[in-house]
Amino acid sequence: MESGPEAFAGAAFALFGAGLLLWTGVCVRTGAPVAEGVRPAVGTTAALLFGVVFLGAGCWMLALL
Repeated sequence: MESGPEAFAGAAFALFGAGLLLWTGVCVRTGAPVAEGVRPAVGTTAALLFGVVFLGAGCWMLALL
């Protein structure tokens, strides 16, 4: 019963992190800005950092099941 919300949260975090990393990679590859009004290096670094953090948190939650 208690693993349901944990599985949902883990899947949501993992999907968001993977999506953010994929989107950042596509933006960097095409030369599109990652974030509006932010220097490209700062936006890319922040997006990569948060993508890895969210993906890691999701995998960690799913590993605890």
